[in-house]
Amino acid sequence: MAESKGVRYGPRERMVFSAAQLIRRGGLAAAGMREVAAHAEAPRGSLQHYFPGGKEQLVNEAVTWGGRYAGRRVARFVEGLAEPTPGALFAAMAGQWIDEYTATGFAAGCPVAAATVDRAAAGASTREAAAAAFAAWAGPVAQALTGMGVPAERAGALATLMISALEGAILVARAEQDVRALTVVVRELGPLLDAARSDAAGIDAAGSDAGRTDVGRTDVGRTDV
Repeated sequence: MAESKGVRYGPRERMVFSAAQLIRRGGLAAAGMREVAAHAEAPRGSLQHYFPGGKEQLVNEAVTWGGRYAGRRVARFVEGLAEPTPGALFAAMAGQWIDEYTATGFAAGCPVAAATVDRAAAGASTREAAAAAFAAWAGPVAQALTGMGVPAERAGALATLMISALEGAILVARAEQDVRALTVVVRELGPLLDAARSDAAGIDAAGSDAGRTDVGRTDVGRTDV
């Protein structure tokens, strides 16, 4: 969820984007109205115009933006895979964070996770916005997994596993100031994720064989045996 380069936002979108960037660096406390206006290079009075609900509305929209951004990225990751597999998708999801941390350091995390962690300062609406943001991210991941051959009944659970493992690894990476945790979850979870697709193929093959009446019975009916 790095800052977008070369993207032109209108005033309102710029403020939402700025709030998300401040939250991912310093949590909800960093996203005060004055700080957001300065980061967005917008008149402070315009915040009241665009966000009559104040900081809570702005934070909730920034969290929602974070979920939508992560969800849109999934399709881009899939398009960039030479061989689309669940493990490769997860590696791409983690890879964006490995690249960011290697290039610019460990100052920032996920704005949705940051808002969730700061629950003491967040109202019920912010927690609900965070839950909805995670769902907006998990949906495209599950859809991508289904497209790769993972059974639909497992895709949602595996999407939750992928996002949970990634968020935990991001937290550990920031604490350790090292990408080790991200590389570990990619290495350890990749085979498990790919096996979900292999298991589905095995079940289909077994079902196909079960429907045959001549399997292993080539001598039935012969009188010259």
